[in-house]
Amino acid sequence: MSKPKKSSIEVQGTAIAIVSLNNRDFISLTDMAQKFGDDSLIYSWMRNRNTLEFIGIWEQIHNPDFKGIEFETFKNQAGLNSFSLTPRKWIEATGAIGFQSKAGRYGGGTYAHKDIAFEFGSWLSPEFKLYLIKEFQRLKDDENHRLSLAWDLNRTLSKLNYRIHTDAVKTHLIPAAVTPAQAAFTYATEADLLNVALFGQTARQWRDANPSLDGNMRDHATIEQLLVLANMEGMNAEFIHMGLLAADRLLRLNQIAIRQMQVLTTQTLPRLLDSPKEK
Repeated sequence: MSKPKKSSIEVQGTAIAIVSLNNRDFISLTDMAQKFGDDSLIYSWMRNRNTLEFIGIWEQIHNPDFKGIEFETFKNQAGLNSFSLTPRKWIEATGAIGFQSKAGRYGGGTYAHKDIAFEFGSWLSPEFKLYLIKEFQRLKDDENHRLSLAWDLNRTLSKLNYRIHTDAVKTHLIPAAVTPAQAAFTYATEADLLNVALFGQTARQWRDANPSLDGNMRDHATIEQLLVLANMEGMNAEFIHMGLLAADRLLRLNQIAIRQMQVLTTQTLPRLLDSPKEK
């Protein structure tokens, strides 16, 4: 499971916390409710039969482990004066994934998947819901823009380093009198050395495994992979200048790729992407 990413938006003067986990966004219902009252609004909303049917259907669509029998029990009780339901009770009884109940003074409270949070927003105030959606979409557009810039930057770095890499191949690995086909084969072999070191497969193996995708494996690489690839191309060029055999270079580059990917995926890149933009 990936580490949760925290962010915040301001809706009509109220700060609303957002937690992104496993490519799903959860919005703080507690923050939303406090604009209009307190957490009791969440419990009142969940007692509503229409609300119960909505969150139950959402779980049936998105959650293969959702306990439908418990859901039916709650639905049969909805509308009775004695009926009450809290997010924690709903999660524990049905195995729901659409809600997150967090403890703690800072960042604690009830969170819900954005689909459910928007529905709660409608119940609180249609106007508030519209502004909530607008600010949430602005946040996601900004995040996507930053991700796109980072991806493009690392793709450019990869292409620039590839020039350094191919120059080293031309100087040290290609004999003086070779045919264009032989030269192309040598370049492809060195490119695949990097592919195997980082991706664990050659370009041909990737194409055979992904016949429906356009481009090559590098076009579908993550930001972290592209950054490591850019580093590896420069390093491989130096290894070639040093006269290292391909087998030795492959082992060294694979160790470098593993080490750098471990660092980037756990520390450096999340901080880079989360850093505030320059004013």
